Amino acid sequence: MTNPVSAAHRVTTLDALNALYATPYGPSIAKEIDHISPHYRKLIEASPFLVLATNGPEGLDCSPRGDPPGFVRVLDERTLLIPDRRGNNRIDSLRNIVRDPRVAVLFLIPGVGETMRVIGRAAISTDPELTASFVMNGKAPTCVIAVEVERAYFQCPKAIIRSKLWDPAQHVERSSLPTSGMILEEITEGRIGGAAHDRAYPERVKETLY
Repeated sequence: MTNPVSAAHRVTTLDALNALYATPYGPSIAKEIDHISPHYRKLIEASPFLVLATNGPEGLDCSPRGDPPGFVRVLDERTLLIPDRRGNNRIDSLRNIVRDPRVAVLFLIPGVGETMRVIGRAAISTDPELTASFVMNGKAPTCVIAVEVERAYFQCPKAIIRSKLWDPAQHVERSSLPTSGMILEEITEGRIGGAAHDRAYPERVKETLY
């Protein structure tokens, strides 16, 4: 097999890239708007899961976020509010936002092929009244990410259809894959992880979910 990124086959200009693809199908352009429309709002409020993409001096980050449907609040047609729930305290996304406000958000809805995409600029708020409005299980998020919407559009279901993401018959048996303890044990040469880590993990998740 030849080198897939060899100079002979590398695409390096927009002209060369555009020559590979047909003109975008009309609706794929028309669906993009600069605000959250009523129908787009329904898609966002039905989603219990999103992926937040950010950019910073150390590079890109892509972070999953999840809560019950409607956890992302559509404050108005140009503003989304995302609670920052407890995590591992790496705060990669937040570090990036402080230094570069550009973000992209991908919303998924279980059982639905279409996804929802929002691109804009984010700011981080610790307003006590705002964080208190997102209390879950008696716990408020440390902060709330406010996204100023610049572009919004739905994505067609082809990727979901091809991947069969929502097909229960395609679900992977968790026991067929390495556990977090096994992964940590391998990459730290036994210093962290292992069976003890895996035994404690379920209880640790329950205690730190919110």
